[in-house]
Amino acid sequence: MKYFFASLCVCFSSLFSCQQKGGDFQSMTVADFAAFIADPDVQRLDVRTVAEYSEGHIAGSININVMDDEFASMADSTLQKERPVALYCRSGKRSKQAASILSKRGYKVYELDKGFLGWTEAGEAIEK
Repeated sequence: MKYFFASLCVCFSSLFSCQQKGGDFQSMTVADFAAFIADPDVQRLDVRTVAEYSEGHIAGSININVMDDEFASMADSTLQKERPVALYCRSGKRSKQAASILSKRGYKVYELDKGFLGWTEAGEAIEK
């Protein structure tokens, strides 16, 4: 029984550690993200739906919906791999998915941890 429990712990430990390694990207607070995107070399990417984007977005961001089956190919045809990508979604869930996809494709990715909701709650500027 002792070995069973130890094996079970190792199994769960490796399972959860694998799930956490979705890609190599950095999550940022609103303040850090705002400072980071002030650099004109940084590509700004909104990964929400077109409807969400049209209701308001961070100035200078382009929109590619991460839930679209063609997300990766649209990103490849729009973004430059040699320039960093700062991306966000509504709350931070979809952006982590997008960040994982893009980092695995060779992009240097930074994502807004609390998403567009955190951005607006912090009083940061948006455009419509």
